Amino acid sequence: MPEEKRRTMSYRVLRYTPNLVRDEWVNIGIILEDDRAGRREARLIEEPGEIARVRRLHPQADEDLLRNLSGNLEIYLRRDGGVQGEGKQGGNGDQLMQKLDDTLSNVVQFSPQRGLLGEDFDVELDRLYRDHVALPRGAVRGGFLENTRAWIRARLSDVFRRHRILAKMEKGVRVEEFTQPGDPFRLDYGYRYNGTRGFVHAVSLGRDPAQAKVLAYTAESIRARLPKTEFNAITEIPISLDNPRHQFVARLFEEQKISLVPLNRVERFAEDLRPRLN
Repeated sequence: MPEEKRRTMSYRVLRYTPNLVRDEWVNIGIILEDDRAGRREARLIEEPGEIARVRRLHPQADEDLLRNLSGNLEIYLRRDGGVQGEGKQGGNGDQLMQKLDDTLSNVVQFSPQRGLLGEDFDVELDRLYRDHVALPRGAVRGGFLENTRAWIRARLSDVFRRHRILAKMEKGVRVEEFTQPGDPFRLDYGYRYNGTRGFVHAVSLGRDPAQAKVLAYTAESIRARLPKTEFNAITEIPISLDNPRHQFVARLFEEQKISLVPLNRVERFAEDLRPRLN
């Protein structure tokens, strides 16, 4: 990568440390900062398997804290980071992170800040999460436990990048303006064309089919506020008519007019989407 295209970013690893005396921890998230672009984002564990891994390492882990931390952290970063102009976060980054460090529970701590050179913020956030938080590569394929939402999302991101539409997509679309204030849920991708807003979200049929209910509720809430929308759910496999869970998801999505796109058809989906985004 040419040096002039790269810029300096910094990151911290978020650690769960239930026993400060023993100084034992497990990495549960990443916060990446790009002061030049005014961007600061967090990515924390969210999959049931990721939570279960922490429980295996620390059987007395506070599961409620782990599940709620992502949403609470996002709200804090937006509220205390402020917004100054388009895409610009206000405030001093070091002061904000120090204040956040002071307010976090004693069992959640930051690693020392580290710097890196990168070109694409989202690519670096994915890489850092794979390297520092996801299960070791020897245990899974591509750095993620196969068939989880994180694994589907990584495959989807790669397809969008190869079809040259990733840069045209909005990542991590907050939905609280359409549902309820404080709703931490985010849709994986959003896009716009000819007055239509589209959304793409990964749903694991095998590991977390309950995510389908969250997506259906979100789609219904957004459609009540936006007249022209389309929703696409990306699944790891096609729907099986012999599987009762799959049938439930299919009926739910049909009621909410959510298109089902299994990964074996996502290349075609991206190719069809590309001319609409140009």
